[in-house]
Amino acid sequence: MIAKSLTWLTFILSLFGLVMISSAGVYLSQKNFGVDYYYFNHQFLFGFLPGLILFLIASKIDYRIWKKFSIFLILLSLGLLALIFVPGFGLIIGGAKRWVNFFGFFSFQPAEILKLTLIIYLASWFQQFGKNNVGSAFAFLIILFFISIFIAAQPDIGTLGIIISIALLMFFTAGGKFRQLLWIIVLIAVGFVSLTVFSDYRFNRLLVLINRNFDVQGAGYHLNQSLITIGKGGFLGVGFGKGEQKLGFLPEPVGDSIFAVIGEELGFVGMLFLIGLFFSLIFLSLTVAKRTNDKFASLYAIGLASWIGIQSFVNIASLSGLVPLTGVPLPFISYGGTSLAVLMTGVGILVNIAKFADK
Repeated sequence: MIAKSLTWLTFILSLFGLVMISSAGVYLSQKNFGVDYYYFNHQFLFGFLPGLILFLIASKIDYRIWKKFSIFLILLSLGLLALIFVPGFGLIIGGAKRWVNFFGFFSFQPAEILKLTLIIYLASWFQQFGKNNVGSAFAFLIILFFISIFIAAQPDIGTLGIIISIALLMFFTAGGKFRQLLWIIVLIAVGFVSLTVFSDYRFNRLLVLINRNFDVQGAGYHLNQSLITIGKGGFLGVGFGKGEQKLGFLPEPVGDSIFAVIGEELGFVGMLFLIGLFFSLIFLSLTVAKRTNDKFASLYAIGLASWIGIQSFVNIASLSGLVPLTGVPLPFISYGGTSLAVLMTGVGILVNIAKFADK
């Protein structure tokens, strides 16, 4: 029953994202490529279809096989991350080097793959220890440190925050002591403060959060346009496809800001519907974590729920002015083939776990 519900939710979210990209991306498609549905077609062909195949495969394969290859998967992910910095492979978009380009044939974001493989690796590592012993906190910090170097160098602080948050939640639920967790959080907080203070770009985003009138045509433009876009939608929205803010006013309408487009076109009702889907998926993931007797499976389910929950919250909260803008995509909804395909794969693994838990 849970496996079927997870499957339905995954497809509803993915298809909802495709539909919204078809609306949010028309203006940009015409402007950048001279066609109406470039972003929709690209997301369908290089995000949804590969994701569908990987979802079906992952849902059929015994989930325990992922545990056996966890070290290989995390090392492979780190290797792909390293390729970003190799001349000829790293692709710079919007001033950030976050994509790997294979000889012009296709490109992808290794950090999105890392989110899934890190969850698998940590679930495999933590399950070896007892409830009140998750091994060396120092070793855990070393792992996060090396990952942080790769991600921060891109730079992609939003993704780094998501990855660290997932890892900390898994560490704590696996049996990490509160005192250890507190010290780790303090060290990480010092790192994030340093990254913010010594970067004018990030520091200005923090100032915008405190004062909406700060640099409204510069650092504050994105947030102010997002709030205007959401506000225009009211309770029921202006109607699907009828939004105006996506016509060159709202930055990243198919990407990080697509939730604002949903707010304008589908209103409060549409936003609430989407948030309800996220809550349902997270609830079912945690239900699987509770029902399974396999610690690896339980920790994996918690990690996946954390990923979807934290990332969706950060995206929605940043566009609503509750936290600084971070540039992280909305799971299943934002444009980005790598993100969608990897997320669908991740839920596919969870579906397989749920089948065992339902027996």
